[in-house]
Amino acid sequence: MTKPVLTTLALALAATLAASGCAMLEPQLPTASASIPADWPLPPTTGASKNVTVDTTTAATKEPSAADIGWRDFFSDPKLTELIARALDNNRDLRVAVLNVERARALYNIQQAGSYPSVSANAGLNRTGGNVIKPGDAFSASLGTAFELDLFGRVHNLSQAALQQYFSQEEARRSAQLSLIAEIAGAYLRLSADMEAQRVAQATLDNQQAGYDLIVKRHQLGAVSGLDLAQAQTTVETARADVARYAGLVATDINALQLLVGAPPDAALLPQGFDLAVSGLTPLPAQMPSEVLLRRPDVLQAEYLLRSANANIGAARAAFFPSISLTGSVGTASNQLSGLFDSGTRFWTFIPQITLPIFQGGRLRANLDVATTDRDIALARYEKTIQSGFREVADALALSRTLADRRAAQQTLLDAASRAHQLSKARYEQGRDSYLSLLDAQRSLYAAQQGLVAAQLAEQANRVTLYKVLGGGWVERKK
Repeated sequence: MTKPVLTTLALALAATLAASGCAMLEPQLPTASASIPADWPLPPTTGASKNVTVDTTTAATKEPSAADIGWRDFFSDPKLTELIARALDNNRDLRVAVLNVERARALYNIQQAGSYPSVSANAGLNRTGGNVIKPGDAFSASLGTAFELDLFGRVHNLSQAALQQYFSQEEARRSAQLSLIAEIAGAYLRLSADMEAQRVAQATLDNQQAGYDLIVKRHQLGAVSGLDLAQAQTTVETARADVARYAGLVATDINALQLLVGAPPDAALLPQGFDLAVSGLTPLPAQMPSEVLLRRPDVLQAEYLLRSANANIGAARAAFFPSISLTGSVGTASNQLSGLFDSGTRFWTFIPQITLPIFQGGRLRANLDVATTDRDIALARYEKTIQSGFREVADALALSRTLADRRAAQQTLLDAASRAHQLSKARYEQGRDSYLSLLDAQRSLYAAQQGLVAAQLAEQANRVTLYKVLGGGWVERKK
């Protein structure tokens, strides 16, 4: 290849590369219209009063949002944080999500490679014989390159679509981590509540068994009737059945926690009781904007999928226009292997090729219609994700007030039931009331104790849910 030829090819390649990508056919990204209120209906207990105007910018600087609160800072129970840390290393679902990110990165690298020329080296031997004019061997060695000029942005758009897919998988991993942390916290709380309910049932069984044994002796002495004896036995067997039921729930809770952690949890990491200080969330500022939903991993994932689908429209549009590919090679050829690289054996080729679609039977138009429909579907899913996120936060905020009232009422009910049981027991021992009255008081006390455990569990679980739906849980502050 002579120097003028090389210069001409270099100038032509530079000119075409300068024009490459100038005619991008990707449409403008459509604006999502989720049709949600600008603010959530915050209950008074979550922050300042609604009648007080609060600067959200100032409040954001003073109080970090849930998305900025690491799960190690949110959960105060060291046993729970250790279980979460182990789950992040061992959980199989999260491991699959991480591998999906690696796969999406590899697919993007494959697509991105189309933006660069491909270079390959070839060496061969061509041996001929028989009734031919010049039988013998022909040796060759060459270096070839191929490149598609991206004049209309097809390769660029495909690369961008793959890049947005990679970003979406990364957000999917974050979303999976967020869900995993919330599930572990929920399983830990359920285990704690069931263990507390089992303890209450066991204490009730012990008390009822002691009372039943006393009534058996009094019945043998003729002091009480057989009805009192049968009624006392019902309370004992009810408590015994509840002890067995909660024992089964505790066992299944441990199995669920083991599945989430990905390995059998150490006995030292299991809760010993129901601790109300498992989690905590600072009061939310009044007039908190709903735009914080845009930081949720699932919302970001839907947005990246929308961007990827929009880039595919540009690639489908570019398919209607001509495509230009450049191929060339330089090498040497000789009839003798020893003279393969001698002077006079060199050759070069340069083959520009243009392909213009003329008739495709409607395939190109159908591909564009599919890409456009996929973009519209992605837009609808993006808006639905925002709407679902708003509802989840609004529900958790509404329950935060009602569950607090429920827990307070249940605590008051327990105090009243305890006093009623003490008075009923004293009146029964003095012979002023029948055993049926004492039995009703005992049942009311037991139901109030179990109801308080359920109310505390619901309140704590809702706090974890609120932390999750506000986008917290995928940030970790290393310790």
